[in-house]
Amino acid sequence: MAPTETAAPSAFDDPTYRTGIVELLGVLAYGEISACERLAEDARMAPDLRVKVEIAAMAVAEFGHFEQLRDRLVEMGEDPFDAMAPFRDTFERFHRQTSPSDWLEGLVKAYVGDGLASDFYREVATYLDPSTRELVLDTMSGTGHSEFVVDQVRAAIEAEPRVGGRLALWGRRLMGEALSQAQMVVAERDALSTVLVGGIDRPGMDLAAIGRMFTRITEAHAARMETLGLAA
Repeated sequence: MAPTETAAPSAFDDPTYRTGIVELLGVLAYGEISACERLAEDARMAPDLRVKVEIAAMAVAEFGHFEQLRDRLVEMGEDPFDAMAPFRDTFERFHRQTSPSDWLEGLVKAYVGDGLASDFYREVATYLDPSTRELVLDTMSGTGHSEFVVDQVRAAIEAEPRVGGRLALWGRRLMGEALSQAQMVVAERDALSTVLVGGIDRPGMDLAAIGRMFTRITEAHAARMETLGLAA
């Protein structure tokens, strides 16, 4: 009689890790659908049809990312909307405090927000199981419209240099609000923070590593602002 094979241990056998991943996918999914909704609203402020269509296309890309995250939660046997619900207030607060006054601020918000989220979750992905890491990296790959945003913002600054100062201040405000909200989310969700700092058997980041991570994110933000023609 052949010996019974024992299934290889899975990271998801750890209930805390599984809960942390559900929380991670929930916050990502809410972020994507929230970005989709805001971009659709911002498209109404566009100065012409071409810009409106480009912004709408960015919203469609965000929705595609949301679908991937939603489907993974369903595969895990989780209700995606239950997983997203705890993060509603966080994103509503962020968007309330960073409501753009015109289409240019909307573009900068989408570009900066997308970049900050990508940087943060790429850092986090290092400590995830392979399948979740692949999903996070895929959905955080950006909307593919960064060149359009850069061209529009640089053209606006060239046409009216004073716009640059206003948008630079806006970028700094976005950075501060985004980091504040990210730190709050991690602090409030025990399982999610455990995924970041490591559980009993899973290595993660110590406080010094977390500090270095936020330094790298800040430096990447400064580089993006420079690409836009703005001082970080």
